[in-house]
Amino acid sequence: MASFRLENLTLGYDGHPAVHHLNGEFATGSLTAVLGPNGAGKSTLLKALAGLLKPITGTILRKKDDAKEIAYLPQASEVDRTFPVSVRDLVATGLFQRRGLFAAQTKQDESAIAQALNDVGLNGFAARGLDTLSGGQFQRTLFARVILQDAKTILLDEPFSAVDSKTTDDLLKIIAHWQSEGRTIVAVLHDEELVRRHFPETLLLAREPLGWGATAQVLTKSNLLRARHIHEAWDEAAEDCERDEHDHHH
Repeated sequence: MASFRLENLTLGYDGHPAVHHLNGEFATGSLTAVLGPNGAGKSTLLKALAGLLKPITGTILRKKDDAKEIAYLPQASEVDRTFPVSVRDLVATGLFQRRGLFAAQTKQDESAIAQALNDVGLNGFAARGLDTLSGGQFQRTLFARVILQDAKTILLDEPFSAVDSKTTDDLLKIIAHWQSEGRTIVAVLHDEELVRRHFPETLLLAREPLGWGATAQVLTKSNLLRARHIHEAWDEAAEDCERDEHDHHH
């Protein structure tokens, strides 16, 4: 059974398509990397899965049309770290989706916040301001917020960007634990070797899907070369798209 099924999905902004004619599904409990060159539409796809962007054409069918079942971790650069809020308060926003914005926090909530910080290795950081954190510490904070959301589907946009190898290893363990619990995880990534080592499924995207399935079968030399060629040939002025002979169905 699929957490998401995509049917002839085209996405974009202001009438300019960024992802063309995507068909396929993310199976429940799967761990999938979305890989491709810069500007390939990877983050656009993730925003659409999160319900933040409406399709130009096509449909996203969800296993359960309930936003409370989806946790979305944006790129760190999209979060304003100058906003005067503590690590603890940012993590606590993970409770809002299920509890409501104005619900009083309980002792159980405080315990859950402390446990989430412990799980990501941030004991003692609760009172720290976001602007005092390193890149890795900030990414751990965002992961702690996702832990509190306790969602069945987790969407991660460049979760290892600008973090050290120790942080990457720790966050990969958290992702593996989520998958062991049967959660569906989709992660936008740029590190091909990391994907090969840790992600059994891959969607190779270069505005159009070039492969979707078992990672070893998708990340072939021919597919990666084609992704590079498509990237080099993009016409940023294009306002419409046509289904071509390479349209891929997963």
